[in-house]
Order: sequence, then C-alpha cells, then structure tokens
Amino acid sequence: MMDVRRADGRYRGGDPAAGIETRHAFSFGPHYDPGNLRFGALIACNEERLAPGAGFDEHPHSHTEIVTWVVEGELTHRDSEGHETTVCPGDVQRLSAAAGVRHVERNDGSGPLTFVQMWLAPLEPGGDPAYDVVRGIADSTPYAVPGAGALLHVRRPAAGERGALPDAAHVYVHVVRGAVRIGRHELGPGDAVRVADEKDLELVAGEGPAEVLVWEMAE
Repeated sequence: MMDVRRADGRYRGGDPAAGIETRHAFSFGPHYDPGNLRFGALIACNEERLAPGAGFDEHPHSHTEIVTWVVEGELTHRDSEGHETTVCPGDVQRLSAAAGVRHVERNDGSGPLTFVQMWLAPLEPGGDPAYDVVRGIADSTPYAVPGAGALLHVRRPAAGERGALPDAAHVYVHVVRGAVRIGRHELGPGDAVRVADEKDLELVAGEGPAEVLVWEMAE
C-alpha cells in the first residue's frame, strides 16, 4: 500500500496572529479526524513556522517520543529536566516525554524558523524523561528511537541519485525540500507517502538536490 498525502492537504493550525503557522499531517488538537489518527508509531508530523520572537510557552507532554528536524533558522529548547539547547539545521533532537515533562520551544533568533516535528507513540508507557541531540547527522545514518521501535533516516540525494527505501512494516516519507519520485509518484516539498508492507521501493531525486525524512517502523 502506498498512500500519497499532498502538502496542500495538511490541516492548517497554529496562531498566525502570534507568528505561529502550523501544517498538520495527522488528526491534531481541535482538528479531529478518526480516520487519520496514526500511521505505524507516528501520531504527528507537523510543519512549524515561527516568526522571530514567536514560540510555544511551557506546556506538558507525556507518553510521547518527540523528534525535531530544523529546516531553517534556530530553535531554542528548554525543558523541566534542565536542558537548554539551540537546535540548528542538520541536527536531530529527541525528547522522550515518558511519564511527564514540560518544555518551551521558541524562535529567539532574528530570522524565520522552520522545523518539522514528529511525534511517535511509545511501545510502553511511563518511565523517566530523556533528551538527546545529534549535531550534523550524516546522510543515511539511521537515528534510532528504540522507545517507539523506529528508525529515522535522513536522505539528501543529489540530482538523479537513487536509493532504496527500507523494507519494513511501515515506512513514512516526508519531503523537506526538492523533488523526488517513489514508484510512479512525483513528490515535492511538504508531500508525504505512507508505505505499508511494500518491498524493493526506490527513492529517486529530481533535477536538483533534495532532503527527505524517512521513518522505518517495525509495527
């Protein structure tokens, strides 16, 4: 099964008057869609755009693995476990909310901030919160989220470059920038594909370089 979801089909959220624009790929907050609650372990894939000085004030999370990829600008993160970090393009940030944690996310820079934030359901509830940042992750290096039974692959193919997609029960592909093709489907920025129980699929970059986030999920 290959289910293509286009960028313009995302639910618009956030608070534009406060400098926050959000595009939701799944049922989220006031937008309830019982047919689009999750795919594999993934329960949210939000494209966030924050104007300078804008952000999300301190708020709680629990029983969620939160992975963030910065596209442009710098994200300031602070949490109730004492972590304070500036996350830049090329960095992978993970916050395991476990039994409960509070955090703040802001654009304290002078330019616009764009990031993709992905939430995954844990295999088991509870536990202690954990935080991790990998600076400048290399292409195709898998980033493991063991609490959710998932791997994140960051792909940055050059023009025309081909690469195999994982053979897994669930694969979620989100195009950050550029154009790619999977099977007969042409995809652009913000487009996504949900793949279930398919094998031998290839991702092919278009006429220029691309950046793609690929989730490999065992369940």
